[in-house]
Amino acid sequence: MMRAIVAVVAGYAAWTVLWLGGNALLFGEASRVMGEGQVFSTSTTLFGVIVLSIVCSVVAGLTAARIAADKAAGAVIVVALLLLATGIGVQSGVWSLMPVWYHLVFLALIVPVTVAAGRFATRSPA
Repeated sequence: MMRAIVAVVAGYAAWTVLWLGGNALLFGEASRVMGEGQVFSTSTTLFGVIVLSIVCSVVAGLTAARIAADKAAGAVIVVALLLLATGIGVQSGVWSLMPVWYHLVFLALIVPVTVAAGRFATRSPA
C-alpha cells in the first residue's frame, strides 16, 4: 500500500515539475499574457502546450507504474484522475483566456495518455 501511495505522489509530482518547468522555459510569454488577464489564442503555442501536457502525462504514468510495480494499474488511474481534477480546476480558472478547443483537448488527453503510459511501463517483454 505504501508503495502505491509513493507511486501516486511521485507521478503527480513528476507531472507538476515538468509542467511548471516546461511552461517557464518554453511558454513564458503565454503565461505572462494570461497572468495579465488577457486572452491568449496563438494556435502554435497552444499546440505546444498540449504537447508539453502529453509529455508530462507520459512521464507521470511511467513513473507511477514503475514505482507501484504490482499495484501499477490502480496507482496510475489514481494519478490520472488527480491530474484531471487539477486540470479541470486550473482550466476553469482560465476558461475565458484561451479557446474552448484548447481546454477540451488538454483535459481529454490527460487520463488516456497517463493510463496508456502506465500500461506500456508494465507490459511484459515480448
